[in-house]
Amino acid sequence: MSTCATDSRNLGEPMPGTAATASTWLLLEQPGPWGAKALTSSHLDPVLGRALEAAAQDTGVRIALIRRPGRHADPGMPPPVRHVYAAHTTPGNVWLRTATTTDPGRLLDLDFAALGRGDHRTFDAALRGGPHTGDPLALVCTNGKRDRCCALLGRPLAAELASSGVRGVWEVTHLGGHRFSPTVLVLPHGYVYGRAEAHTVKEVLHGVQEGRVVVDGCRGRSAWERPGQAAELAVRAATGEDRAEALDVVLTTGGAPRWEVTVAHTDGRHWRVVVAQSASQPPRAESCGASVLGSPARMDVVAVHELAVAVAG
Repeated sequence: MSTCATDSRNLGEPMPGTAATASTWLLLEQPGPWGAKALTSSHLDPVLGRALEAAAQDTGVRIALIRRPGRHADPGMPPPVRHVYAAHTTPGNVWLRTATTTDPGRLLDLDFAALGRGDHRTFDAALRGGPHTGDPLALVCTNGKRDRCCALLGRPLAAELASSGVRGVWEVTHLGGHRFSPTVLVLPHGYVYGRAEAHTVKEVLHGVQEGRVVVDGCRGRSAWERPGQAAELAVRAATGEDRAEALDVVLTTGGAPRWEVTVAHTDGRHWRVVVAQSASQPPRAESCGASVLGSPARMDVVAVHELAVAVAG
């Protein structure tokens, strides 16, 4: 069978396979305004921000700042206690941990390589962290200095969710994919949604609590690179499988502009998915602040083939 997931709201540009990539997310509460590069252009000590960037490089850990929805006037003083979250999003080892700290410099005590591999013991030891027992997290990108769409569209969404009683809502720094604003990262599983509306986010969060994935508006799971994101969602669309932990991307071969991705089911079935990269047409603004039209890369799912299951003799 073959499938090509598209989104008619963006001139046929498919949303799958465009999500941020990270096997592990590390989230630090930082109120107040954020600059375009928030780790070094906020009220977080820029020296600490640069050190955290260096520590996380090539580890599979992505660091982001979070803050509560609402007005973000300069608070003048750092918060006495900050929330910290760590989430690993790879199927078979999904977890979400939480801690609080009075000293964000303690994050430099983490073993980032271990976190990237899915080992949370360093988080628990350094920050006295433990499992997050509350509602799933809905992280709405609102970094207007990076792209004004994120502020114009993201902040009202975060405020609406919070005011309607949705727990676990935070504003977050850059997630990528400005043209899909407002974008939302949902943890613990790490699926990212684009052009999100409050009612769809509520549906997504309800699904998470039941161990399900809502495919509508989904841009992919952050644990995988973009071809894998597109392939996994294509298999979900083709089979109707919505259990969050049912599918895994086990092999990706090839390279731009064409890949073959093998997606495995926990029941033993496998699919080979052909994904091709092309330039979006016609040209369009890649962000709210762009004055020049561009042709952003898109991921097209060309074919989905279920593989024969070998029978043991």
